[in-house]
Amino acid sequence: MASQPVSPRSSMAGPLLALGAFALFSVHDVIIKTLGESYSPVQIVFFSVLLGLPLAMLILMRDPTDGNLLPRRPGWTALRTTAAVTTALCVFYAFSVLPLTQTYAILFATPLLITILSVPLLGERVGWRRGVAVLVGLGGVLLVLQPGQGEGLTLGHLAAFVGAFASALASIIIRKIGSEERNVVLLVYPMMANLALMGMVLPFVYQPMPLTHFGALALMAALALVASLCVIAAYKRAPAFQIAPMQYSQILWAVVFGALFFGEGVDLVTIAGAVVIIASGIYILLREEKGNVSENRPVLATRTRTDTGTYPRASVLDRPESDQPPNKNND
Repeated sequence: MASQPVSPRSSMAGPLLALGAFALFSVHDVIIKTLGESYSPVQIVFFSVLLGLPLAMLILMRDPTDGNLLPRRPGWTALRTTAAVTTALCVFYAFSVLPLTQTYAILFATPLLITILSVPLLGERVGWRRGVAVLVGLGGVLLVLQPGQGEGLTLGHLAAFVGAFASALASIIIRKIGSEERNVVLLVYPMMANLALMGMVLPFVYQPMPLTHFGALALMAALALVASLCVIAAYKRAPAFQIAPMQYSQILWAVVFGALFFGEGVDLVTIAGAVVIIASGIYILLREEKGNVSENRPVLATRTRTDTGTYPRASVLDRPESDQPPNKNND
């Protein structure tokens, strides 16, 4: 789908909105890390979905597409739901136990993994330039997975990488079945699965929560929703290749928030790895923008945020018209 021309003023508004959105997402992640010091990620995921679900329902009430909640591609929908649930648990755990900079650096590998998965799942042809960028970026991931302080690979590092892979898989599946499935199916199934599965485990890990912590969870839900809407607004005001790289601003917030709230120092090995990953990701984004390089533009179309299934995701709420399922009456 060709990008619509934008004025210079709207082009500036888009990146600024995106920067604001990812600042809000970073605050959202700080809350996860703070609560993770006292509670299981299962409990945090459960209540974040529970408090975010009413907001999601208000948005879905505007979905004009006729149909029901039965998926048209049940196998792919089930796989995407599983991937989103896996992402939620792994990413929330990683934020709880790793420094913010390390968690973000590993999650920034998601565009690289999307590029890899686009070959078997979308039939995408990845040329040697993007192939080299992926290999270089994965080399940056290896730097992050071996922190300079000799701690070695931990369960938190593994969880972050699994979360990045699962998020990439969920994003690719949206590109594959997005033209057939309704927004409500793509949004509700992961949220309800999180609620059901985490709810079954919750009695075994539950810790009583004071009202202030419930308030923090409610703030998380609100931040995620507002940030997602800001990302949508950004994509409406500027080309995707200008908006997508804004996600990498989170590494700066990670340094600031990590130092302010958690006493985290700057790990030079992690920063070096993050620079390599970010450079590779931006190169892939710019290559996808070239019309003769990528037919599907899988990275540019993902709306650049891990798919945890805990809040309405921008890549689903703002799918282009060509990705929307046909009206049931016209089938």
